[in-house]
Amino acid sequence: MSRFAEIYGTEPDGAWRAPGRVNLIGEHTDYNDGLVLPIALPNRILVTASARTDGKVAVASSGQDGVIEFELADLAPGSVKDWAAYPAGAAWVLREAGYDIGGANLLVESDLPSGAGLSSSAALLCATAVALLGLRGLEIDPAEVARLAQRAENQYVGAPVGLMDQMASMCCTAGHALYFDIRAMTTDQIPFDPAADGLALLVVDVKAPHRHVDGEYAARRKACEQAAAELGVPALRSVAFDDLDDALARLSDDVVRRRVRHVVTEIRRVEDAGALMQAGRLRDVGPLFTASHVSLRDDFEITVPELDVAVDTALAAGALGARMTGGGFGGCIIALVEASATATVLTAIEQAFAAHSFTKPTSLDATPSPGASRVS
Repeated sequence: MSRFAEIYGTEPDGAWRAPGRVNLIGEHTDYNDGLVLPIALPNRILVTASARTDGKVAVASSGQDGVIEFELADLAPGSVKDWAAYPAGAAWVLREAGYDIGGANLLVESDLPSGAGLSSSAALLCATAVALLGLRGLEIDPAEVARLAQRAENQYVGAPVGLMDQMASMCCTAGHALYFDIRAMTTDQIPFDPAADGLALLVVDVKAPHRHVDGEYAARRKACEQAAAELGVPALRSVAFDDLDDALARLSDDVVRRRVRHVVTEIRRVEDAGALMQAGRLRDVGPLFTASHVSLRDDFEITVPELDVAVDTALAAGALGARMTGGGFGGCIIALVEASATATVLTAIEQAFAAHSFTKPTSLDATPSPGASRVS
């Protein structure tokens, strides 16, 4: 008997998955109408589901005790709390958008590491949405699912997130990175296959507790919005790289100037990385990773000692480039390395962490993988 049948007494009608993501480059550019370049990971949220006809949704998780049940008709922002707010939010936003999803029994399973900043929340929303749609035979554009998932996280869960995570979870393809222009709302699939070039992309979870992340994220966003208002532009994407020095001179606050410098130079780095990858010059992307980390450390000030030690150690051990990835204040680094040097770089990071009395880091496979889909 399956785990699903043990909980609900019947076998499921199907299972749907949505992956986590890692952003290659383009940090804190999404809410500035900028550019991002994520890949989807093999690690995913899996939602096994069966339809029911009483207008109720029941959710269970392999990582939580018990079953949480709610009425679809009663859903409103804040009506379901804790982890179940995410599947409830997916159901709420689909109904708000006019989709007749009906009731369901859901079992959530995950192999995404908790607290690593690999966007498990967006994956949970997307996996639940495609499961609820799939149960009723409803097919909608993946980008629309992503937009609805973002709306659910913003309005139902109450997290002011951008659209990158959901778009990566829904729209990435195997062997590619997703070049996503937030202002234009356009995507391109950029070839990204490190193994074909004798390379590997390491993702290392530094196991640092996320420190002040909510308040600091809000502060960074506010500084960017303040700068855009002072410069008379709708968002910092409108500040041209070639005009950066002039724009900085017009800002009165030094902290705000540094925030702006990061965003504008980071958008240029995404452009350069995409062009190099399209040209088959993946090794040359490494220095852009490192420059991004320096900018995030010095101008945006969102790194922590574990992230900095991991990046510095990876570079010293021969990585072609390395940077923190995600929102900052914890999470993961990525490092572009020769495939033959993978073990050497990981060992060096582990030894450096031991010397600093940090928690032992972990690593995971960063093979560029496809977006959300039905699996059975």
